Amino acid sequence: MFTSKQRANLRSMASTLKPIGQVGKEGVTENLIAGLSDALEAHELIKVTLLPAAGEDGENLAANLAELLGAEVVAVIGRKAIFYRRSSREGFAHILY
Repeated sequence: MFTSKQRANLRSMASTLKPIGQVGKEGVTENLIAGLSDALEAHELIKVTLLPAAGEDGENLAANLAELLGAEVVAVIGRKAIFYRRSSREGFAHILY
């Protein structure tokens, strides 16, 4: 869990990010999980578009996706979700300390 200050900081950093992927009518697939997991490992903070065709509301879909990714949901703003997961790479300059 994040403190409100950490969450605000991460939301601020994510404001300039472009969505790295989208969840659509296919829902959450293995390829989507693999791609988003790789992106989290490389960047720690990503933004994903949750299309209405996915069928679920944004909050539930983001929570399910975060659980599958082993990540934390920073925020869901409209149909965009922001996820954070600390990188396991050595020597990586982590966003949160």
